Amino acid sequence: MKKDNSAELFPIVDEEGNLIGSATRGECHNGSKLLHPVVHLHLFDEQGRLFLQQRPLWKDIQPGKWDTAVGGHIDYGEDVASALCREAREELGIVGFEPRFLLKYLFESERERELVYVFSTTYAGEVRPSDELDGGRFWSLTEIEAAVGQGVLTPNFEQEFIKLKSYI
Repeated sequence: MKKDNSAELFPIVDEEGNLIGSATRGECHNGSKLLHPVVHLHLFDEQGRLFLQQRPLWKDIQPGKWDTAVGGHIDYGEDVASALCREAREELGIVGFEPRFLLKYLFESERERELVYVFSTTYAGEVRPSDELDGGRFWSLTEIEAAVGQGVLTPNFEQEFIKLKSYI
């Protein structure tokens, strides 16, 4: 069975995003609350539907739940734009998209603390979920609203979706 690389090195940042150190994925996800940056990309099709990925059952955080189309950690030494393009290519096979920066916010769960950089794009090309995911599909905004609170979406996505609605 696949699993996350607990030795992967992440940057540790302050609440403004300034680098203050580094730690492993395992250290960041063990309840330490070390603040580490991530990127999210909300992928819309031309009909206004939003693509959601299904997290694999082997993930250490929120396995099996539906989540933001692209979401991933920024690697140590990597900038936000490079991480966004890398994650979009790795997770969905998309390239050549025009990201629109929406917001930056702090997310905290019982296991971790993240500084989240949120982007959106409308994409007409083919979306090919990789084996990092358990697939994905486009959802209407009505379908997403009906799923909120039902335990099928990640709590992070549900909180972010509320914020996202003011931008769409």
